[in-house]
Amino acid sequence: MNNNWIKLSEKKAYENPWISVSEHQVINPSGNNGIYGVVHFKNLAIGIVPIDQEGYIYMVGQFRYVLGKYSLEIPEGGGPIDDDPLESAKRELKEETGLEAANWEKLLEMETSNSVTDERAIVYLATGLVQGDASPEETEELIVSKIHLNEAYQMVLDGEITDSISVAAILKMKIKSLENEK
Repeated sequence: MNNNWIKLSEKKAYENPWISVSEHQVINPSGNNGIYGVVHFKNLAIGIVPIDQEGYIYMVGQFRYVLGKYSLEIPEGGGPIDDDPLESAKRELKEETGLEAANWEKLLEMETSNSVTDERAIVYLATGLVQGDASPEETEELIVSKIHLNEAYQMVLDGEITDSISVAAILKMKIKSLENEK
């Protein structure tokens, strides 16, 4: 499909160490003038589904400032775009849960909200888990819990888990588990 957008100009509206926001003057596909706001992420979003042999996923709960509410999620964080995303995943898992994994598999890649941001996410499946000490960042007050995949799946269906990366990862894991049952 052709790109029928024409960018006339771009100006940076805001920047911090994690994101930049720019405003684009455009001609949209119907030929009319318009504006488009773009949020550029300076890191890759990293998610991890740490699952034990009994089918329990280690999840983290935390208060999300932007949403103003508690959110139950898979372990997630950011990794420098130029770094190996698997190394970022290993760091995030250890930092948030204290877990280390013997086995890693790329589970999925996704764009988190492609109508306003260029943020990309990679999610890994982590197995062969060994518990150690967590060391969360100062902005993280985490509650780590173990939730069986089937319960996490139901929580997604019931709207109790709403984080986009977590939803996609849990749905992918449920599909994998159903395929393995065949």
